[in-house]
Amino acid sequence: MAMKSVRLDGKVIVVTGATQGIGESVAIACAESGAAGVCLGGRDARRGAQVQARLAALGCDALFVQGDLAREADCRHLVTCAVQRYGNLHGLVNSAGLTDRGTIEDTSVAMWDRLFSVNVRAPFVLTQEFVRVTKAAALAGSIVNISSRSSRAGPPFLTAYASTKGALVTLTRNNAHALRRRRLRVNAINVGWTDTPGEQDIRRREGQAPGWAERAGRTLPFGRLLDPADVSTLVVYLLSDAAEMMTGSIIDFDQNVIGAYGSDTHPPI
Repeated sequence: MAMKSVRLDGKVIVVTGATQGIGESVAIACAESGAAGVCLGGRDARRGAQVQARLAALGCDALFVQGDLAREADCRHLVTCAVQRYGNLHGLVNSAGLTDRGTIEDTSVAMWDRLFSVNVRAPFVLTQEFVRVTKAAALAGSIVNISSRSSRAGPPFLTAYASTKGALVTLTRNNAHALRRRRLRVNAINVGWTDTPGEQDIRRREGQAPGWAERAGRTLPFGRLLDPADVSTLVVYLLSDAAEMMTGSIIDFDQNVIGAYGSDTHPPI
């Protein structure tokens, strides 16, 4: 069997959170990999227009749809607009997410509900719509959910966020099992510490001095934080036919090995 190319030629991909960070990088990578169309979901109309223009310059037919994924109707509207523009869909990347800080003691119910609406319910609704469209057209497809290493537990100050990512991992596996005989693949990436505009904003609000990312990177095994482009390269692979036998996988994309200890000392017994 010939090696399959990691390309998206002729495919149409829906990407949420596409106006910055990992979502924007994924959209650009899809265009660079030959996608026929990319539907961009996001809240910021100005940034959406900029990303759309960049994809157009790469020869990709891009469509920006403004919306708030905390609203069910906006989730369904995004897929409807994509189908109206392109006809068929081949991939969905659930990249949008909120990362509000809060511990078990100070996380409000309002924050909890807001994070679950965007980080879990939105991927659920978008997947429902994607399944409906691909089933009607008898198409195979790929769904990639952007999760986090915090899905296993996370730090104390990310109580709601970590809980949403744990739920997203379970949703990924459940959907992968349910959809496998329709050749609809569902995988997730547990992304490690990544230098995104959102992370930069949070660090500024916390009073971190300029250059924090470089300083933090020097403490990591590969000498830097992850870049959104690192993640988008993996996403393109999962969307491509090269990964056509891969479903239900939760990929730890971090610089450390989960469950491993330092080489110089034994863990306390």
